[in-house]
Amino acid sequence: MTRCARAGHAVLAPVLACLALSTGFAAAQTHRSFPATALRGTLVLDAWPEATLEERPARFAPGARIRGEDNLLQLPASLAGRTLRVHYTLEPTTGLVLDVWILNATERRREPWPTTAEQARQWRFDPSAQTWTRP
Repeated sequence: MTRCARAGHAVLAPVLACLALSTGFAAAQTHRSFPATALRGTLVLDAWPEATLEERPARFAPGARIRGEDNLLQLPASLAGRTLRVHYTLEPTTGLVLDVWILNATERRREPWPTTAEQARQWRFDPSAQTWTRP
């Protein structure tokens, strides 16, 4: 019995060490990839699913997701009333807000970033560098 228990610990220890290391590396990553359809804006969450986006009324789509600066999903109630600098996508057929990423300091400094669909159509996006180039 004692040998089996020791053998289990010998297998379990490296697995736990790998998990601890991978969690540390994941938390240290700050680079997020945004789709070319993501626009930059200012969002104020009202009573869910209502919001104000770029000082205009907006509504969230069913199944919409809000990711925080750490890329973890956020509960809308915890963000109510706060003014947030975000990247967001709209549902193509309804125009409802679909995905929101609250920007961290590094992402907020990344300029230029389109604020309208018209700008996104005219500018060029490099998905690997996550940068936009004006014409």
